[in-house]
Amino acid sequence: MPLFDLSLEELRTYRSASTEPEDFDAFWSKTLQEAREHDLDARFEPVDTGLTTVQVYDVTFAGFGGHPVKGWLTLPAGATQPLPLVMEFVGYGGGRGLPHEHLLWASTGRAHFVMDTRGQGSAWGGGGGTADPVGGGPSYPGFMTRGIDDPESYYYRRVFTDAVRAIEAARSHPLTDASRTVAVGGSQGGGIAIAVGGLVSDLVGVAPDVPFLCDYPRAATLTDRHPYREIGLFLKTHRGRTQDALRTLSYFDGVHFAARGAAPALFSAALEDQTCPPSTVFAAFNAWAHDDKAIEVYDFNDHEGGGPFQQAAKLRWLRTYA
Repeated sequence: MPLFDLSLEELRTYRSASTEPEDFDAFWSKTLQEAREHDLDARFEPVDTGLTTVQVYDVTFAGFGGHPVKGWLTLPAGATQPLPLVMEFVGYGGGRGLPHEHLLWASTGRAHFVMDTRGQGSAWGGGGGTADPVGGGPSYPGFMTRGIDDPESYYYRRVFTDAVRAIEAARSHPLTDASRTVAVGGSQGGGIAIAVGGLVSDLVGVAPDVPFLCDYPRAATLTDRHPYREIGLFLKTHRGRTQDALRTLSYFDGVHFAARGAAPALFSAALEDQTCPPSTVFAAFNAWAHDDKAIEVYDFNDHEGGGPFQQAAKLRWLRTYA
């Protein structure tokens, strides 16, 4: 696929037309306050994985609505002192998978927490096991229009709240250093990382790769590839509801979370990416509030982005922050 979006020069100055709701901060403050009325109830159960270089814990904590959410906490074997914490969020349709799928970050001497995404975990990888009590058990995508009639009922309200609570759960473990917490993720996971970057004020770094869930007005009309295409297909049937849908989505747009990003950030974008078009990624990057930010650009790559090269870039980058 040749280049289809703006030129790199245009991308570096592009700004989203997404309109931020006047009550954006109040909406999220209320949402998180309600979630915190439930006991976090973070439980860490050791798992015999057969791996000798790491210790893995099967984690359960209370997310949105007090609903149980799963995760893996992986520590270097023999850790005795609090370690920098890498919070990872996964791509669309995936779940937390199996412990041996997540060895990179613990291999650097850091604690690593990967969150299961409620209702997903049925499209790729090792699967997941966190139901969405509002919308049912783990299922095949799509999720983009679940509850889109109202911000209160929209699916990603629950997911983003789970992610904030996941950070709180991981930080509650005695071998994690809350003061050195970084959020990472690719695609949907990158979008979630941007969201927590705007909702959690004391992260020391955020690294979203080819992030999803950004600049909905452009994404929904620029690409015909799923998952963004789910929005267009919904509106194709539900004629005349475009503005209502975009209003709901504006509460979950990475561009608006990025405007509150209080930590250094390393983004990545791929110029042939039709799943998360580069202009939607740059919309969030250009809006990122913290001055210490950088973006890696992969000229001839689609949604795989930088792949292992971007992993190496993050390994180098993270040395400065955690």
